[in-house]
Amino acid sequence: MSTEKRSITRELKLHAVLLATLLAAMWGLEVADALVFAGGLDAYGIRPRDPDGLWGIAFAPFLHGGFEHLAGNSVPFLALGWLILLHEVRDFVVASLAALVVGGLGTWAVGAPGVHIGASGIVFGYLGYLLMRGWYRRSLGAVLLSVGVFILYGGLLWGVLPGTVGISWEGHLFGFLGGALAARLLVRRAAPEPRLRVSV
Repeated sequence: MSTEKRSITRELKLHAVLLATLLAAMWGLEVADALVFAGGLDAYGIRPRDPDGLWGIAFAPFLHGGFEHLAGNSVPFLALGWLILLHEVRDFVVASLAALVVGGLGTWAVGAPGVHIGASGIVFGYLGYLLMRGWYRRSLGAVLLSVGVFILYGGLLWGVLPGTVGISWEGHLFGFLGGALAARLLVRRAAPEPRLRVSV
């Protein structure tokens, strides 16, 4: 096997380990919550404007309101997370942290009363990153990726609007903004690429 192939294989293994570890933590906690704690772990999510509820910013993405909720977040988490990892692991880490912090603080500051849980804020952060990276980068590859993501997952954007009772649109909105912020910061620090130009 050539050096380049070994490097690609190592990179893909790292992607798989990162995503599998995070997803395993979510599923493991949900199993424990269902079998041992009778749903009690959900109380450790984000509780808006409660000082103790700030701890929920770190815990909320790993807690879900049942296996259906978790399953609904798992597929887009894997798909969108992997698309970010294909570009660079650093981008995945920054986008994840930005969605976690911005999404969590925004939800804590303006969220509806109750407990906000679920990885959907992170998923929306990944969506925001992937959509806005094409806008900021203006390279052909980045633009095509953004268009592809919009075609596949653009329908999720309705989730940033108030509507369905029991759905944390605040977490979706601020998670998306966190991902968009990560795209802006990372593109600014990256080496410049040729701008997309169309010959007429």
